[in-house]
Amino acid sequence: MDAKSQIMVTLPDGSKREFATGATGEDVAGSIGPGLLKAALAVKVNGELRDLKRPIDQDADIAIITARENEGLELLRHDAAHVLAEAVQELFPGTQVTIGPVIEDGFFYDFARDEPFRVDDLAAIEEKMREIVARDEPITREVWDRGEAIDHFRSIGETYKAEIIEDLPEGEPITIYRQGKWYDLCRGPHLPSTGKLGDAFKLLKVAGAYWRGDSRNAMLSRIYGTCWRDKKELKAYLHRIEEAEKRDHRKLGKELALFHFQEEAPGMPFWHPNGWTVYQQLEAYIRKKQIKGGYQEIRTPQLVDRSLWEKSGHWEKFGEHIYSAITADEKQVAIKPMNCPCHVQVFNHHLHSYRDLPLRYAEFGSCHRYEPSGALHGLMRVRAFTQDDGHIFCTRDQITSEAEIFTRLLFEIYRELGFEQVRVKFSDRPEIRAGADDVWDQAETALKEACEQMGLEFEYNPGEGAFYGPKLEFVLTDAIGRDWQCGTLQVDFILPARLDATYIGEDGNRHQAVMLHRAILGSFERFIGILIEHHAGRFPLWLAPTQAVVATITSDGDDYANKVSEQLGAAGLRVTTDLRNEKINYKVREHSLAKVPAILVVGSREAGEGTVSMRRLGSRDQKTVQIDEAIRLLAAEAKMPGG
Repeated sequence: MDAKSQIMVTLPDGSKREFATGATGEDVAGSIGPGLLKAALAVKVNGELRDLKRPIDQDADIAIITARENEGLELLRHDAAHVLAEAVQELFPGTQVTIGPVIEDGFFYDFARDEPFRVDDLAAIEEKMREIVARDEPITREVWDRGEAIDHFRSIGETYKAEIIEDLPEGEPITIYRQGKWYDLCRGPHLPSTGKLGDAFKLLKVAGAYWRGDSRNAMLSRIYGTCWRDKKELKAYLHRIEEAEKRDHRKLGKELALFHFQEEAPGMPFWHPNGWTVYQQLEAYIRKKQIKGGYQEIRTPQLVDRSLWEKSGHWEKFGEHIYSAITADEKQVAIKPMNCPCHVQVFNHHLHSYRDLPLRYAEFGSCHRYEPSGALHGLMRVRAFTQDDGHIFCTRDQITSEAEIFTRLLFEIYRELGFEQVRVKFSDRPEIRAGADDVWDQAETALKEACEQMGLEFEYNPGEGAFYGPKLEFVLTDAIGRDWQCGTLQVDFILPARLDATYIGEDGNRHQAVMLHRAILGSFERFIGILIEHHAGRFPLWLAPTQAVVATITSDGDDYANKVSEQLGAAGLRVTTDLRNEKINYKVREHSLAKVPAILVVGSREAGEGTVSMRRLGSRDQKTVQIDEAIRLLAAEAKMPGG
């Protein structure tokens, strides 16, 4: 056979195999073994994910993708969206399909129809999906002429698909995937057949969504679903959803009287006494840790002239999210959306020597940003928030040591707050950014070197850096396995240059300072929302709004209850008394629902013995202890973490 009719493929283990030109991923998988062929979902050719049946016409690095890989799981979810669309059009003729992307933990598809879908429709749609999977319909790829594709979709009433094709760049292939008799516009790749999808999927909810996210466009009907490798993973995910609903901070915030929102101030929380107690305790803890870490706390104005935001570049980048007003003297001022330009002003107010560096500034900075109303989500996405913001002004030689000092502090705080699992992402230059490439090269190199020096493992998050510099993102895993991106560390050479942040070097000349932007919690509002859900409202004793309640069995114990309450208060505990004429079981149940960590029950017997019957939240057991011992135990537990 002519050598040109052969191709050489290199497998992930470095081994090489020869195939006829036009061989497919199925051929490669089959040559390795029947087990791999059965498990194969797609093939990666020189880094590009492709359909298993697509011909390979040149030498290539080849990897067979199965459900074990994340790419395989995404492919399952992608095809679940297509099976959903096919099921909908079989059950509801005349419905137009629009887009159906993969999202975190699942997928959705938006449909155009006169009557929106209802939750009651999901069972029938899901049953039809299972029927399509059982039919094991082959999935094949076709390339169509652009003009013919537009005309075809318009002719069958699929105007949204025609519009999508019209908006695609000229020269981009128009690929159609057939799934049995049904077909859809899609870039692909796809599974070999619907049977490969399996049965580990479930439809979850319906919602409205504007076409292309624009409120001026038509409202579509969206169906959300989830899809996993197997039934075990699906069951675990559904359990996680159920648990998340129980832990929803908005629900618990209302039940525990922590905060509320109202229409007159959308996205801006009203903190109630209980919630503000949690907030203040968290702030006091972070303040203590930062002072110990060498930070100087500062405070900067809420209103700053527009000119500063223009000079820093924030107005151009974030102008649509900045609240502003025109003053009586016709100046435009902005309510600060972030703190960094103001921290540079504090730094610039004095002439600094290299001997002064590093300078670590911290501020509990109150910020406001206009977020679209549809993006608001309790405390997790707000318009008014307070950042535990900090900026370190240093020399280039100090970047590594300062990054290490900060990272050590961050991990210590997360651990003390009850988060043991933390992942790190390295986010490099975004497409739209400030500064020259050589400046970005220096900043990214400096941050990578710092990670190497610290032995800090990270995963790449390409293109997600700040507009002024690369960053590390610190992602926490909560009690039910969800990830939350909270802390950041950003290396910035650009803002100090724009705002003239300099110091006098050892040579007597001015040098540009490096600015490290850093946050640990991110925002107090969001982090408290995370804490509520992480602990399911059962805060550790030091954070709990009410740490203990003293409840009487009968009125004979009132005087003693007041005495016990006074002693607990004198020991620094947040305590209330419950002297109501109610049965003790009723009182215990009520305070348990309010998530009070310690309930101290007293009556005439306890008064005579100088004891309390102590019940801890989540336990059915009651323990009788001397009052001094109860105070000692609770006071020790109520201390802030970290000594």
